[in-house]
Amino acid sequence: MEQNNILRMKELIIKLLEASRAYYAEDREIMSNYEYDRLYDELEALEKETGTVLAGSPTITVGYEAVDELPKERHERPMLSLGKTKSREELRDWLGNQKGLLSWKLDGLTVVLTYRDGTLFKAVTRGNGEIGEVITPNAKVFVNIPLVIPFKGELVLRGEAVISYADFEKINEKIEDVDARYKNPRNLCSGSVRQLSSEITAQRNVRFYAFALVSARDTAEADSQFRQETPDFGNSKKKQFEFLAAQGFDVVEYREVDTQNVEEAVSDFEDRIRTFPIPSDGLVLIYDDIAYGLSLGTTAKFPRDSIAFKWEDETAETTLLEMEWSASRTGLINPVAIFEPVQLEGTTVSRASVHNVSIVKSLELGIGDRITVFKANMIIPQIAENLTRSGTLPIPDTCPVCGGNAEIRQVNDVQSLYCTNPDCDAKKVKAFSLFVSRDALNIDGLSEATLEKFLGRGFLHRFADLFHLDRYRDEIIAMEGFGEKSWQNATWAASPIGAGTALPPAWSGAPAL
Repeated sequence: MEQNNILRMKELIIKLLEASRAYYAEDREIMSNYEYDRLYDELEALEKETGTVLAGSPTITVGYEAVDELPKERHERPMLSLGKTKSREELRDWLGNQKGLLSWKLDGLTVVLTYRDGTLFKAVTRGNGEIGEVITPNAKVFVNIPLVIPFKGELVLRGEAVISYADFEKINEKIEDVDARYKNPRNLCSGSVRQLSSEITAQRNVRFYAFALVSARDTAEADSQFRQETPDFGNSKKKQFEFLAAQGFDVVEYREVDTQNVEEAVSDFEDRIRTFPIPSDGLVLIYDDIAYGLSLGTTAKFPRDSIAFKWEDETAETTLLEMEWSASRTGLINPVAIFEPVQLEGTTVSRASVHNVSIVKSLELGIGDRITVFKANMIIPQIAENLTRSGTLPIPDTCPVCGGNAEIRQVNDVQSLYCTNPDCDAKKVKAFSLFVSRDALNIDGLSEATLEKFLGRGFLHRFADLFHLDRYRDEIIAMEGFGEKSWQNATWAASPIGAGTALPPAWSGAPAL
């Protein structure tokens, strides 16, 4: 019943926030005042009944906070890593005659939450496992975190802060600077959770999924009105999860397993990983019997009551055709491997970032080498192994964009290739972007990504070249991702009469520049 109430509260919050956004930000009405008040009253009544107030509830207002730095704090209990396996049989043998809980291993940032007297008291990142960063103001603006819970003792739990693939794509699309875009949802989440301003965190749609109860106990110093007996979990991890769900937390999805069905359960999770909306890099199996798990103790690195299962990466053998060196505005020249197309995880793959010169050298790459490739976390193509290891791939000494000198620089034991020419066209993107921005010429049709492609092709050297893009009509239309319409949009936006405006609906020819 309590979990049904929590679900209803989440539905009401979504409806009320949508109605408020439509009314105040978009000047439209999607429900009557009477209906809004009715739903608001229902939510308020459920909050009183359950003793839970969820983040984002219109019944409360959480102010934003900014700090100069994130304070550090030592964890009461060290957070150990998990032992790992890629074998289903080993997972089954590890479980033995015990029952367990199999759950997603979410790929985000681990956070420890502490509640006292029913309210969120503290939030600390995992850090190095012993010392983490205090991010309490940021945790208060996570999308789905309860700010008030019915349990009035001290509650400590762990969970994963994550950003969905959909939100990751939306946030990256708004960053025109291609080099500044986040590489994956985990990096975005880590940066979002550790912001100095909680207002920025609030814009990132960070979600929290509980995966472990550390402790739930009465506190001797609590006022008598808050005294509450420690709950009895019946020696069951599952009951701990159910308790957390009843407090209003989203608990990581899990399934009860034993030796008879654990392999089938792994296959079920694996079938869904490709469409799962939240980043996951495997599964976690933990004994349901709390006392049994504790009796096993820990190794120097791992707890013995749980183990991580990593997906067996699907690999394919192919031939390295070329190495593309791509210059960026920072001067960094990134190597990208081009190989004969192969099928991986249901898609055709023919390119993989090699990241830096150190990796190129460690793989001993050469054109024509036989290599194996895989998708990290079933998503990002990477080279797994070089079977030939010819080591004949030359590292260029000139920039592929400007032809200037390129040199290898070592930073923190990592070697990367850089263009040394301060006037390299690839480095002019920021200046051109500022020139066409709203505060300057206000040219809408030229994004930073488009400018970077035009600079890389040599179409732009001076600002005046923006108004003579008609010289490159055929080349622009032939570029990947472009066409007649793209060329019209770009050249219209940069014309004297088109600056700051969209292409006219009736436009059918080239603008007169």
